[in-house]
Formats: sequence, structure tokens, C-alpha cells
Amino acid sequence: MIHRIHELVWGPWLLVLFLGIGIIYTVKSGFFQIRRLPYWWKMTIGSIREEELEEEGAVTKFQTACTALAATIGTGNIVGVATALTAGGPGALFWMWVSAAIGMMTGYAETMLGIRYRYRDKKGKWICGPMVYLERGMHMPWLGMLYSFFCVMVSLGMGSMVQSNSIAETFQYTFGSRPEVVGVILTGIVFLVIFGGIGRIAMVSERLVPISAGIYMLFSMVVIMSCYDQIPAIFASIFHDALKPGAAVSGAAGYGISKSLQYGMSRGVFSNEAGLGSMAVLHGAAEETTPEQQGMWAMFEVFFDTILICTMTALVILCMTGGDAAGSGYDGAALTAYCFSKRLGGLGEYLVSAAMMLFAFATIIAWYYLGRQASGYLAERLKEHGHFLLLSRILRGKAYTFLYLGAVFLGCVARLETVWELSDIWNGLMALPNIAALIFLMKEVTFPKGKEGEIQTEKI
Repeated sequence: MIHRIHELVWGPWLLVLFLGIGIIYTVKSGFFQIRRLPYWWKMTIGSIREEELEEEGAVTKFQTACTALAATIGTGNIVGVATALTAGGPGALFWMWVSAAIGMMTGYAETMLGIRYRYRDKKGKWICGPMVYLERGMHMPWLGMLYSFFCVMVSLGMGSMVQSNSIAETFQYTFGSRPEVVGVILTGIVFLVIFGGIGRIAMVSERLVPISAGIYMLFSMVVIMSCYDQIPAIFASIFHDALKPGAAVSGAAGYGISKSLQYGMSRGVFSNEAGLGSMAVLHGAAEETTPEQQGMWAMFEVFFDTILICTMTALVILCMTGGDAAGSGYDGAALTAYCFSKRLGGLGEYLVSAAMMLFAFATIIAWYYLGRQASGYLAERLKEHGHFLLLSRILRGKAYTFLYLGAVFLGCVARLETVWELSDIWNGLMALPNIAALIFLMKEVTFPKGKEGEIQTEKI
């Protein structure tokens, strides 16, 4: 039954919604992500040094971007890419690029709306995300509560249990460690990070994400450049497989292009999370910013996650398999590890294991913040309405934190096939209220204007 519900929720119709809203915003912006690439690059990565001038202790724009990247860069960049190439062929990478280009504007829109409608709670902390603009923008608080519920469920499943399970399995496979021992150590480390609040989560993400992603990219480039003579042929096969003439109407060839489009698009969406609303939550803590500035940081995250990290993984696999990932006899993480080890020996296998563990840990701490924001919002709304007071108490304060830590430990020692599918279902359902808001609040989304593209709104 769960499997059938999963197929229904993540059917082609949801993929059409994701891509449709991205295309609409791309056209509305005048292809801003392409036409103004030098500008938004300068306003994001190019502005990091300027953030040193901001108030000490404040969460910077770069820190929120790293936290958002921590939530999106994960096993999907290793396992998801390998699966897409195995099932969809080299052309799947082209369609991942397309989904990322479109998703950049979806990420911009949801993040901008989040900053525009955010507010401070009684303790002075920012409350931000789709639940806020669903309530204050669309004036539908019940939709905001529904989004929050789905977000909490995803945080306890996909955000904690699934990620900790991948860490435990990797340790067990690589080092022979017992899952119970890994669970205790991992839960303790997560405890030390998340009890420092968003400030410590942002600080850890700011250090962990650039280092782990940088090391992974460095070794990926070593493998790719060792096969530099194959690169032109690899890119030719990517475009040929994705766009071969007559493929859509020519029997088996038509099946091939549909598979490359299906897997490329879907894995791109799963990897960068544009459309789920998670970026809007994670960017909410940034101080001294504007909606447009944070929107451009969201664009950069989609670009970095899919265009850079996923592309490097794909090129390593295609170079080492001669462009035929399906013929290697491997799939998922095993395929990626095989390709790295083929060029780097045992170091390659350890590299993939280390990357998966670091990416998964970063996802755990980022999704705690996501779930904490959603649970706090939901608890306050339940309390206001006088319903489910016991549930409201559980969701408030440290109760959710200990529930999350319990999920981290349980993920290390449990089998998670059912939890994975349930979390995927919650993930899909979480996207629906957010996409509805992106449609109905479209007029609220603006883009940098002026001769030089100056941001004309005041910092908030």
C-alpha cells in the first residue's frame, strides 16, 4: 500500500508541477539566471569578504547558504546521479542541467517570499518558511500548519533516520564498525552541534560544507583530468543521447530518450530540493539582507549542488565506464566507489565513503533546524486554537530535539526500506502547499532592476 501511495504522489504529474512553476518564473524573470549570471555570481560568492563587516555573532548570508547546501548536498549527489546514469543513460545528465537551470528560479522565488514575510517570535528569533507566507501571504494558516506537519515528518524520516542509516552502513562496510556504536557516537556529536542553536549549526555548516565539497571536487577533477582525451566524446554522447533526432517517435529509441528525461529531471529535483520550500526556511536566519539577495543565494545553491557536484560525479562515472554506466554491473554508491577506485585504488573507495558520511552528517544538522522551525510554528498554532495541547507541548521546546536525536540513533540500527518510502511521500506532499503559494503569490516575487541590476529594496 505504501509503495502504491509513493508511486501516486511521485507520479509524472508532480514532476510537471515542479518544472512548470520553474519555467513560469524563468520566463517572468526574463531568464535572469542566464542573462544576469555575472551579476548574481558577484552578489553571492563575490560578496563573501564584505560579510566580515557585519555584526559579530549574527548569522551571515554565506552561513545560511552553507546550511542550505548542507541540507541539499547529500547521498543524492552520489547515489542519485549513479542511478540516473544507469537507468537513463548519459543523456540523463543533460536533463539534470535543465532541471537545475529551471529550479534556480523556483529556489529564488520561494526564498524571496520567505524573507519578505518572515517575522521574529517572542524570543527575537526569525520564523521563516512556506508556512509563514502561506499564512501571511495567502491568508491560509491551515495550509501553513499542513506544510509544517509534513516538514516535521520529513525531518524525522529523510532528514535524520535515513541519513544516519547511510552513515552507519558506510562505517560497517568500510571499517566493520557495529551500528550500535556508530549510533551512540553519531547521536552524541549531533547533540553537541544542535544544542548550540542555529548559530552553531550555521558555524559548523560554514566549515564542513566547503571543506567536504572541496575535497570531493578535487579528487573528482583528478579522475576527470586523467581521462581528458575522453571528455569531448563524453559530452558528445550526453547531448546525442538526450537530443537524438527522431528518438521521441521511434520505438526503442523513443523509450531511451524518455528514460533519460525522466531520470535526469527527477534526480535533479531530488538533489537540489527546489520547490520543496526547504530553502525558504534555512535562509530565514540571515541578518542584514534583502529578499532579492537571499533569493540569489538560493540560485547559487542549486547551481552548486546540481551543475557542479552532480556533474562531476557523472563525469567520473562516464569516464571510467566509457560512457556505459549500465554495462558496468554496478549501481548507486557501489558504482561511484567502483569508478573512483578504478583510478585511485583503495583511496577512491575511502573517498566515496568519507564523502557520503560528511554529506549525510551535514544533512542531519541542517534538517534539525528545518524540523525545529516547523515544529515550533505548528505548536504555536495548535496552542492558539486550543486543540491537540499534548501534541503542542511535545513539539515545543526540547521535546522535539530529543525526539530528533532518538530518530538519529534509531536510524543507525534499523532497516529503513519502509521509512524511506514514507519519508519520500511526506516530501512530495510537503511540496504541494509550497507550489500553490508560488503560483498565487507570483506577483509578490520581484527581481533586481536598474541599469546595473542594483537591489532597490531596503535591508530587513
